[in-house]
Amino acid sequence: MIKTAVIPVAGMGTRMLPATKSIPKEMLPLADKPLVHFIVQECVDAGIEHIVFVSHPSKTALENYFHRNFELEAKLESGKRQKTLRVVSGGDWENIQITFTFQNQPLGLGHAVFCAREVLADEPFAVILPDVLLPSSQKESSSNILAEMIYRNQATGASQILVEPVDQESVEKYGVIAGEFLGDENSQSILMSDIVEKPNKNEAPSNLAVVGRYVFNHSIWKHLARTEPGVGGEIQLTDAIKTLIKAESVQGFKMLGSSSDCGNKLGYYKAFFRQVIAQDNFDTSEFYAWVRTFIESQSQSRPNRKQLKLAI
Repeated sequence: MIKTAVIPVAGMGTRMLPATKSIPKEMLPLADKPLVHFIVQECVDAGIEHIVFVSHPSKTALENYFHRNFELEAKLESGKRQKTLRVVSGGDWENIQITFTFQNQPLGLGHAVFCAREVLADEPFAVILPDVLLPSSQKESSSNILAEMIYRNQATGASQILVEPVDQESVEKYGVIAGEFLGDENSQSILMSDIVEKPNKNEAPSNLAVVGRYVFNHSIWKHLARTEPGVGGEIQLTDAIKTLIKAESVQGFKMLGSSSDCGNKLGYYKAFFRQVIAQDNFDTSEFYAWVRTFIESQSQSRPNRKQLKLAI
């Protein structure tokens, strides 16, 4: 059973500036919880017991989130706010081991993952990119995709790469896989034959884009160790996966539903909206009424808002 997950969080979050000048992007709020909270909860729900954050020394706020604040907890206790107290004290993951290690230079995602090597044993592990929220993270699905990927790794012995169909015009933004579906047309498993980073839309091998969840066998370490720096002097995880495919079976796992990319502003706004309406005891009817009224009031001066009105 896979018990360890690596979460790279050393990036500067430049797509979300200026907020991320002083706040780690992983700490940006989705309603009343920061993004990283949902990522850790996803790990807990998938049976992960040890989370390794690959961070940067400047991101002290992220590390502080996982420290106890006894003065605040005492105030919540005296106010009988038990539900909030459980969340603030980390009660949902009190049995999880959390380790911070550091990537001191921005040398790419592959390098960030490799920075966790010294604290991981020679066993399979998960990699989770914290920019991406999956449907189960925001109560849009009861199934845990990460748990399913872990199960498939155990059942097949193959590393698992989560993929999602995207519009052909958007493939240039992603790593895209090539391969053949295993089983019938409803199968979610794909035997991968290649992976291409940000291909031209006319040359992309498919429209199946890598989403940001991986389950690797420990053999990935030797491929990361041998991966040479590419564009911008960075060591790309995609390049290591490409060589891994040549050495052993690697499977894509096609997710059901759609992910939320919180690393860009539009994706973040969508995820925020989803989380607002997913809150327990939240009056969605009042909120929807306010949104409709607001959009209607803006539509005369900003006609492009009509598209959002139709979407809602």
